[in-house]
Amino acid sequence: MTEQLPPDHKLSSPTSAENPVAVPALPFAHELAAFLTYMRSEKQFSPLTQQNYQRDLEKFRNYCAQKKLTDLNLVAMSHVRNAVAHLHREGLGGKSLQRWLSSLRSFFQFCIRRGWMKNNVADGISAPKSPKLLPKTMDVDQTAQFVAVEGDDFINKRDRALLELIYSSGLRLAEVTSLNLNDIDWGEAMLTVTGKGRKTRLLPVGAMAIAALKEWLVARRQYTQDNEPALFTTQRGGRISHRAVQMRMQQLSITQGMDNPIHPHMLRHSFASHMLESSGDLRLVQELLGHANISTTQIYTHLDFQHLAKVYDKAHPRAGRKTDPDAE
Repeated sequence: MTEQLPPDHKLSSPTSAENPVAVPALPFAHELAAFLTYMRSEKQFSPLTQQNYQRDLEKFRNYCAQKKLTDLNLVAMSHVRNAVAHLHREGLGGKSLQRWLSSLRSFFQFCIRRGWMKNNVADGISAPKSPKLLPKTMDVDQTAQFVAVEGDDFINKRDRALLELIYSSGLRLAEVTSLNLNDIDWGEAMLTVTGKGRKTRLLPVGAMAIAALKEWLVARRQYTQDNEPALFTTQRGGRISHRAVQMRMQQLSITQGMDNPIHPHMLRHSFASHMLESSGDLRLVQELLGHANISTTQIYTHLDFQHLAKVYDKAHPRAGRKTDPDAE
């Protein structure tokens, strides 16, 4: 049975006073309309997902129109590869191209089931890899400047303790906001943290963070009931939210004289970078951060390679490397 186009489906640009000549319909009009109907009626995808698919497939149809590929069975794997290269040159990144290829594969698979194509010519084609962006960090002096929140009121003591603890133990935002009073072992200066996947880890807490936390607990009693378990609370007495921490750090970025806005993960990244610089122990940093895979931690090895190289040159008895390219 032939599938009909939805009555409201438009495949070409409308005419107007400014554009009196209608743009010819792009290729594969019937197939795309049927695919969109299938996604809406049978798969019941959200309107946003449908729009994303349509936008991705329109890119391919535009490319095919330029190459005069008017029938799906004329499309070969080489055309898809060339389309990927073309879109990449136009500025589409690796992740966007991965999604584009996924849309194309789904469309082609649908067309194969309908008997309109023989092979899925997008199978086996991969998008260019996006370059890994290094996390933004602060140096030791910048970090010290940021966490040194002055003032003795409730908010300032809380912010100082919260920032010191994130930096001291390399916590994620969700980890620090979910902390309870009984998660701290004051005698051993250790902290029990529940991370991703509900996995717990035991972390040391530095002396500066311990001192700030003790000051905070005194101020906390002013607004917080004894039966509230949360370590960090608001003036209303409830657990502090993710958004509240983010907003406070944005404000503190200004008051503490930082050049750029500081977000919670930047403190965690700075902790990891500084620990690696000092210890050179990647496994240690992995354990402290709670990374399941060491490959996640390895990104920090690129942050200050020159620093590590200099330490190696000074420390290893048989390094024998010249750091000055002009030296002979």
